[in-house]
Amino acid sequence: MDEIRTNCCEPGILCHMSSRPSRAPENDRARRYVVGGHTFDAPRLPAGLILVATPIGNLRDITLRALEILASADLIACEDTRVTRKLFDHYGLSAPLLAYHDHNAEAVRPKILQRLADGEAVALVSDAGTPLISDPGYRLVREAIAAGHAVTAAPGASSGLMALTVAGLPTDRFFFEGFLPAKEGARRARIAELTRIPATLVLFESGPRLAGTLADLAGGLGPRDGAVARELTKLHEEVRRGDLASLAAEYAAGAETRGEMVIVIAPPAAEQASASDIDALLQSALARTSVKEAVAEVASATGAPRRAVYSRALELAKAGKHGAAERT
Repeated sequence: MDEIRTNCCEPGILCHMSSRPSRAPENDRARRYVVGGHTFDAPRLPAGLILVATPIGNLRDITLRALEILASADLIACEDTRVTRKLFDHYGLSAPLLAYHDHNAEAVRPKILQRLADGEAVALVSDAGTPLISDPGYRLVREAIAAGHAVTAAPGASSGLMALTVAGLPTDRFFFEGFLPAKEGARRARIAELTRIPATLVLFESGPRLAGTLADLAGGLGPRDGAVARELTKLHEEVRRGDLASLAAEYAAGAETRGEMVIVIAPPAAEQASASDIDALLQSALARTSVKEAVAEVASATGAPRRAVYSRALELAKAGKHGAAERT
């Protein structure tokens, strides 16, 4: 597909965007936004779909780039126009809004794709946070890409990532589960599937179901540390940390459950490798690298004490040399 270099939504930044039909002449709508009583003109956008992260609670968490895009876009597709309107009123935005959510996606998606085909710039936002996280946006993105439209994003707030960073749990590897099934049987079955995922778990949950979900998590995952982040970035922001059973008891006893909830759960404890497992790993590593490097590799993979692994590596290396000598 032919591509052109064109000015992006940030002055001085160049980006690759697919060439599209020119859009219809602009209407008289002012493409501006207001911050701190000052009005700013937004630069024109190239045609394409732009995923725009919006605040998860505190309206000041919007980015300047997001405001420029929302001010200049020809159309804003959003989950609930009433929710997005609050953000628009706060920053003096006037772009047209179109509701796009689970219940109307099949009917509305072709209309959005047609606007893109007409050479317009369309922004997609969720009610809060980053689009496509627990909303139907990925189908729109997939079809826009298939049709050859440019797709880009303006990153920003995400409740899942914020909760992960403040939970005090490992962040090097995490698994986003989203919402567990509402029915108890299906929820417990899914929790059983999560038990062996070697990563910190990040889940969403509603307040009324929180205590029951935590109890099921404690029963299904065992004694793991966790955190519940509530109302992130808002006035009553709260993070409770502890083991899952204790957290379940706190919320069952009446801890506040109003607002948006994110549950973060520590990964499972590493299983202790058997002596035969360590020997097999060491023999494989010693066949291709030095004793020092083999010890570091196996100790990291198994969590076994480095001194014990080193001692065993020397024994295996010595035995290997003797075996080689006997065969010559």
